[in-house]
Amino acid sequence: MGHLEHFGAGWISPVVAYAMATAGAALGLRCTVRALAAEGATRRNWLLTAAVAIGSGIWTMHFIAMLGFAVDGSAIRYDVPLTLLSLLIAVLVVGAGLFTVGLFGQVRRWPLLAGGLGTGLGVAAMHYLGMAALRLHGEIVYDITLVCVSVVIAVITATAALWAALTVRGVTGTMLASAVMGAAVSSMHYTGMVSVGVELSPGHAALPGATAMEFIFPLAVALGSFLFLTSAFVALSPAARRRPAFVEPMDDVELPTL
Repeated sequence: MGHLEHFGAGWISPVVAYAMATAGAALGLRCTVRALAAEGATRRNWLLTAAVAIGSGIWTMHFIAMLGFAVDGSAIRYDVPLTLLSLLIAVLVVGAGLFTVGLFGQVRRWPLLAGGLGTGLGVAAMHYLGMAALRLHGEIVYDITLVCVSVVIAVITATAALWAALTVRGVTGTMLASAVMGAAVSSMHYTGMVSVGVELSPGHAALPGATAMEFIFPLAVALGSFLFLTSAFVALSPAARRRPAFVEPMDDVELPTL
């Protein structure tokens, strides 16, 4: 087994990764609040924005954390199509979960549980597909028990995120919920990484794919910039207001006499 290093870049990679997951969660929650106060195409557009925010935040967290991953005795490259596919899966599964709970009401238990299960499994699939995109001199093996634990964490995290999207309203509540969600996503990632082992096959042949600095880092910076700029847009845009549930008819209003 090759020796693995998960924090090769020092404290920067886990801290920045956590910040990206938290920023994506915060933006996604605020967009979901706007979606639930809207109707028709406007609701759909807010939910789509929320899905891109949370999904790209989770993906960015994963691959920024991977900047600290190293294997003694082997270089690491990334398969570009598989890495992009993992990003697409992250956005799609989060979107499916948000649309499930956003379109079927706020108080139904089964849509929430179904959305959380599907989203959690999709996030886990994104993580392990991202791991499958690694190219190195050897074979990656997993501790199945820890893999299962990471999947359970992903499902619980996803369900909690959808619940927060439906119930959290204030800015303070959103910040607290997104901080917890960022910690949960990071926990899922590092639990999954602890399950990893590498059986080295020493060689000097050139590995296919791109290095982290050639591909992962520029894409992570681009997605991070998107998250922060969109966060600023949402923060500065007028808050949506729910329609009043009942308006008293004019006939019941006593007009002043002259």
